[in-house]
Amino acid sequence: MLASRSPADARTRLDFWQAASGALLALFVCVHLILEGSVVLSPALTNGIAWLLEATFLTQVVAPVIILLVVFHFWIAARKMPFRANELAIFVRHSRSLREADTWLWLVQVFTAVVILAGAFFHVYTVMTDLPITVDGSSKRLHDGWLAFYVVFLPCVILHTGIGVYRLAVKYGVCVKAARDRWRKWIWIVMGCYLVLGALALARVWFLG
Repeated sequence: MLASRSPADARTRLDFWQAASGALLALFVCVHLILEGSVVLSPALTNGIAWLLEATFLTQVVAPVIILLVVFHFWIAARKMPFRANELAIFVRHSRSLREADTWLWLVQVFTAVVILAGAFFHVYTVMTDLPITVDGSSKRLHDGWLAFYVVFLPCVILHTGIGVYRLAVKYGVCVKAARDRWRKWIWIVMGCYLVLGALALARVWFLG
């Protein structure tokens, strides 16, 4: 007779799938931002990459998979998130009393997660219903009012991804306690580089319009 699984076992499995889905999404974000950033070097290069991804049906397959992965990741993570006002207030009070940087980083992840969940649907739907993907098409979207959306969405994605990578490293012992300050420093540097790349890409596409 099989032994019944304890709640602790269930939590462990959910933690694993949260970490695995988060790692996959982080990898996608890093690659995606680099490909999008290619427009800084050459719009023709970006158009060529987009054509190749569509011609091989990678875009058409990966886009819905990423949305499903975002929903799955959010669904698992939501069990730990303070959605009610009183829960959030209690968490903020505890964070102030602890004065622990990692606690505040988790709170940033909570807020950015909500923005990403909604924003990812808008981003993917808008792009996938306007194929083929071209720099000119992206420029038109920005001038049609989407610039404000990406000015908010881009930093949220970068913050959530960078903090998530750091917290994964801490959780699974890659980043030991003595090295946390150094890890946080380098995570902020990497996030800053991605933010600059994203801002330059947005500016390049905007001025092409």
